[in-house]
Amino acid sequence: MRVVGEIPHSQCKITVFAWNNRYLIKLEQGLLEQTFKVNQYDVIDEAELYRIVDEPFVEAALKRFDEMSESLRQAMQRA
Repeated sequence: MRVVGEIPHSQCKITVFAWNNRYLIKLEQGLLEQTFKVNQYDVIDEAELYRIVDEPFVEAALKRFDEMSESLRQAMQRA
């Protein structure tokens, strides 16, 4: 797996990888992570990946992190 680059953001770590004819866009916040796989042939070049990760994309992911955290908290309370 090759690191293509990082996208700076104040609320999460965003790393772009290349692996097995796919790009992986990985967002991390604390102990949670989200990974999006993009077929290498679906983008023109690696620069397009940085355009995909725009503010609406990141805002949706941050909301999902909140939902994931709440889901885990509830599950742990039931256990």
